[in-house]
Amino acid sequence: MNTPRRTRNRKAAPRLALALAGGGPLGAIYEIGALCALDACLPGLDLNRCDHYVGVSAGGFIAAGLANGMTPRELRDAFIDDRSGPQSFDPSWLLKPAWGELAGRAARVPGLSASALQAWLLQGKSFTSAFERLGAALPTGVLDNEAIHRQIERLFSLPGRTNDFRQLGTKLTLVATELDSGEAAPFGQPGWDHVPISRAIQASAALPGLFPPVCIDGQHYVDGALKKTVHASVALEDGIDLLICLNPLVPFRAGPDAPRQRGIPALVEGGLPAVMSQTFRSMIHSRLALGFKHYERAWPDTDILLIEPEQSDAELFFANTFSYSQRREMAEHAFQQTRRLLQRRAGELAPRLARHGIALDRDALSDPDLRLLPPLPPRRPAAPDAVARLHLVLDRLQAALPATPARPAP
Repeated sequence: MNTPRRTRNRKAAPRLALALAGGGPLGAIYEIGALCALDACLPGLDLNRCDHYVGVSAGGFIAAGLANGMTPRELRDAFIDDRSGPQSFDPSWLLKPAWGELAGRAARVPGLSASALQAWLLQGKSFTSAFERLGAALPTGVLDNEAIHRQIERLFSLPGRTNDFRQLGTKLTLVATELDSGEAAPFGQPGWDHVPISRAIQASAALPGLFPPVCIDGQHYVDGALKKTVHASVALEDGIDLLICLNPLVPFRAGPDAPRQRGIPALVEGGLPAVMSQTFRSMIHSRLALGFKHYERAWPDTDILLIEPEQSDAELFFANTFSYSQRREMAEHAFQQTRRLLQRRAGELAPRLARHGIALDRDALSDPDLRLLPPLPPRRPAAPDAVARLHLVLDRLQAALPATPARPAP
């Protein structure tokens, strides 16, 4: 009788996979903070030596960085610290309007309008049916995502790194969705590994409506989360022993008294962005829950660990990720929250992790002084205005001059 593959793998060194879901800049910040906590509190876990990395959308950038040898702390320095240099990746680069897409769509308005008028007036089409054609003039995305490709290409072109899937020392799969078919596109897998890593990340993060689809080899691709939330089955099919998944987006759940007690507004007060955020989070999280039930049934011999925020975490839900101070606060928040999660579930996790040579550092979990980032120095007081500075200089000059003796009265 042949020995099952899973049994053979158990006798060898445990095989580890890391799957990172998307979530925009906020998702990347949460995942970096959580990964730094795992790195600090789980001796035996080397996040740069996984057998397979799977990334979707913003998680693709983090997964590709780890596969390229960037440690969680180096990812923190590149994405969160507000320092210019070859290692930095500033989320504000993502706010540039997609002028090319906007101009191209605007140029189609005259022709589409003429076609709609002709259909309405000459062909007898209804007004609504005729003018539906103007929908083709609406842009597919309002922000330019070409900077994602350019900046990651620069980052992965530094010495010791690569922008080529085939030159990595490990497996990396970045999942996008092919627009015309709705099928998953596993960049990095055989037949998909000729695409630059930076271009695959751009495609995987092309959220429809926000960023235009990305054209690769004549096909258009959008966000990988449209098909699945984490696409972890790509790694599970490799015979993985331990799968660690990070999901940064969960629906917000406030108790009935939370808005009054903690100053949390009702989500409807946040208008369309808050409503859409909650809707999107709820949809992908329910799909994630169903997916994990399937993983547990299909791969019962694989230990699966899911790390995600508490659903009552208002700080993450209402965060402004384009603020430098907020980025630091959210990364620190994710670091501390993940430590608390590991500590709370230590009794359950310790034996599962021990099977794979990974321990729980109880001291690191309970250390009240352990931080991800040093506190920011206090701000200097605002500089006085020009008039106040002039008066200050004159006062000091007057004090420095010798006193003029008084003249005797005539």
